[in-house]
Amino acid sequence: MTAFHLNEYDISKERGFLSSFDPENVQLPQDLEVVREAAMALPKTIPTGAIRHHIERLPRLDLTDFCASSSLSQRRVAMVHYSFLVQAYIWGEPEPPKHLPQCLAVPIWQLGQSIGQPPLLTYSCYVLDNWARIDQAGPIDLSNIHMLQPFLGGQDEAWFVLIHVAIEARAGEMLASIPTLVQACRDHDNTTIEAGLTAMTAVWDDMNDIFDRMPERCDPYIYFHRVRPWIHGWKDNPALSDGLIYEGVEETAGKPQVFRGQTGSQSSIVPSMDAFLGVDHAGDPLRTYLDELHIYRPPEHRKYIDDIRANSVLRPYVQATDSANLKALYNDCVNNLTRFRTRHLEYAASYINKQSKGGAGNTSDVGTGGTPFMKYLKKHRDEAAAHML
Repeated sequence: MTAFHLNEYDISKERGFLSSFDPENVQLPQDLEVVREAAMALPKTIPTGAIRHHIERLPRLDLTDFCASSSLSQRRVAMVHYSFLVQAYIWGEPEPPKHLPQCLAVPIWQLGQSIGQPPLLTYSCYVLDNWARIDQAGPIDLSNIHMLQPFLGGQDEAWFVLIHVAIEARAGEMLASIPTLVQACRDHDNTTIEAGLTAMTAVWDDMNDIFDRMPERCDPYIYFHRVRPWIHGWKDNPALSDGLIYEGVEETAGKPQVFRGQTGSQSSIVPSMDAFLGVDHAGDPLRTYLDELHIYRPPEHRKYIDDIRANSVLRPYVQATDSANLKALYNDCVNNLTRFRTRHLEYAASYINKQSKGGAGNTSDVGTGGTPFMKYLKKHRDEAAAHML
């Protein structure tokens, strides 16, 4: 069995999958300051309607040395700023371009390679590395966090991101306990398993309570028309059906590239719980999509999910037990996972599917990840529910 050391997976009880560093305190080299400033100025430059003109003035930086000598936290923070600039360049004017200019294409490609993620906005850029505490000594919850890098700014955009930040932080206790419970199954330690699954139910309740607060400060209409347009990708997107050419990137040989857009499905919480609970999804195009999202997560988080999947025997252990209480607690966890997916489905309906059709790049029929999302979310929810014992 794999020996689990949480620090190797960049996970903690206090932060879950959120960045182990405080993004606000990460210093970038002087030559990247102009990039950071341009990214932070997006709320000023996007409304001009000429965002590409402003971005094209950026210097053409070669980040080879930076990627080789900088810390992971510096590279991830640089990736946040560059990814927001890339998204603004693509979606900031009525017709998306077919080419990404070299001043963006080369640096974000280099950064993506160095941190093991695709060269565009991912969930880790949008959420995991894009938050700060108001009171540095205070908790990571909705009363004490703010969004660092915006597109347009405003309450609705910030709240959408911060709900996810708060959920990720609260999930930390549950995620950090999984290795102990995996070992407890090996040791036939029912007392530890029952205590752990009971604690997980309390965490799920808190996470669902946080998720329920989304409508408080994020309006569905504002979300669809002012928040969502910026987070699309260029795979299975009708507006960029041929993909995007990354100018100056030798590895691509001038051929268009396709990558999926930022989506909450790139969060590692639910896949980790699927792996721990032994929840499988049928081998079909929808399963292929779930597998494909894996490369969009930080490598450390991918490894955690893979190692839990390879080592967890919780489901067969509970199936073989005579303990009615253990089975009830397992079912509570599956039910809570299903409840979380159901809430996601409900929000997808009200925040996206019921809105106007939008333009080709922001259609209400296709998710930001480039999928028929209502069909996918229903199927994933139903497959999880079918694992009740």
